Amino acid sequence: MNQFQQVSVDKLANVYFDGKVMSRTVTFSDGSTQTLGVVLPGEYEFSTAVGEIMHVIDGTLSVLLPGSDTWQSFSAGSQFQLAAKVSFTMRANDIAQYCCQYLD
Repeated sequence: MNQFQQVSVDKLANVYFDGKVMSRTVTFSDGSTQTLGVVLPGEYEFSTAVGEIMHVIDGTLSVLLPGSDTWQSFSAGSQFQLAAKVSFTMRANDIAQYCCQYLD
């Protein structure tokens, strides 16, 4: 799906790592949220509060998943899932875009 229908989008962006990772929160009619984000080249460590599915929608992200010592590459159209309360590292060599779906 290239568009969300009947949603609200926060005007204020979530800005991380000195502006190198930015996202906007999208709220659906059922109250669930997702974020749409852009990652500039670099390496970033994140933590999750709840489970997440990260959908790569443009570019490629290399990810060091929790408990792994091997980087995995995820390109546009692919996804990876994270449990709640874990940390992971994400690397972009070029600009990438993602959609983060939260699993409450």
